[in-house]
Amino acid sequence: MKWEFTRGAEGTKKFVICNADEGEPGTFKDRVILTERADLAFEGMTVAGYAIGAENGILYLRGEYAYLHAFLEKILADRRKSGLLGNDILGKKGFHFDIRIQMGAGAYVCGEETSLISSCEGLRGDPKNRPPFPAQKGYLGFPTSVNNVETLCCAARIMEKGAAWFAEAGSRGTPSTKLLSISGDCTGPGVYEFPFGIKVRDLLREVGGENAQAVLVGGPSGQFIGPKDFDRIICYDDIGTGGAVVVFGPERDLIDIVHQYLEFFVEESCGYCTPCRVGNVLLKHRVEKILAGQGEPGDLDALKELGDSIKLASRCGLGQTSAHPVLTTLKNFRPVYEARVKPRADKMEATFDIHKALGPAESIAARKSVIYNH
Repeated sequence: MKWEFTRGAEGTKKFVICNADEGEPGTFKDRVILTERADLAFEGMTVAGYAIGAENGILYLRGEYAYLHAFLEKILADRRKSGLLGNDILGKKGFHFDIRIQMGAGAYVCGEETSLISSCEGLRGDPKNRPPFPAQKGYLGFPTSVNNVETLCCAARIMEKGAAWFAEAGSRGTPSTKLLSISGDCTGPGVYEFPFGIKVRDLLREVGGENAQAVLVGGPSGQFIGPKDFDRIICYDDIGTGGAVVVFGPERDLIDIVHQYLEFFVEESCGYCTPCRVGNVLLKHRVEKILAGQGEPGDLDALKELGDSIKLASRCGLGQTSAHPVLTTLKNFRPVYEARVKPRADKMEATFDIHKALGPAESIAARKSVIYNH
């Protein structure tokens, strides 16, 4: 659909961008593709260029993958020598297409396609308002299709083997296979290719993570699920994922894990909109209160309300998913939170220590304050 919209959009130029800014914590499949099957990704970009009428493609490479830059440039050079890039590709008159590599700078928000486009243009990696969508007005204002590495590899394989072959594997609503980056508390971490429709329980058996107390599907912008959901299936009709699966064993403190992911989102927010810039900090502080043993039952409702507000009001995908570690653990692991909070008998604010606050004044007056608690 992206290709169709981009091809049909008005513009004297069209662009293809491959999003290789693999910044989601727990995701590393694109690194493997670009190391072992880079030709396939570049072939997919070329197919996309032909389909939409583009003459230029950009591979946006994650800043942390800078060590792949020279290797990928060598593959591009070899493709040009073989007539697979450049002018009149494979002798087809008028089919001109070439690819350049644009290095990212390690900003998670640039995985969002409009931020990525801003970065390619030499601007700060801020999200853009939509509409217009990139297919209408993208890179340098021209129609642009932004696809991820795996999608473009699939496109090349479909051209080679046909759509029927592609649809043979997978579930009814989600054909084909999916590459999953699997890490965490399992004996066999790595990159796996599974058909869509695999149960989470079967996946855990394959990777040696049967004793998991929780699985994070889709990275921190996805969802935490527990054993009661391990018979659900990985597909876009049930549990969708961009590729990250993190397994957490029974010894892990899930609230501490949530806190670490919130620190990540606070660090990576572009700061443009208040719900994301401020809201994630407030979420983090509330979780820190619970970790410090000062949590109260009302904090759980406050976390839910604040998380829903951030999700609803944020401008781009970062803020719209940054509260997911809190919201999905509250939903699926609420007893873990409830075990860490308790009502205060003295009705005082848990995070306010009146004795500490009065300390300097007591020192000056050389006497202790008398506190009346009604």
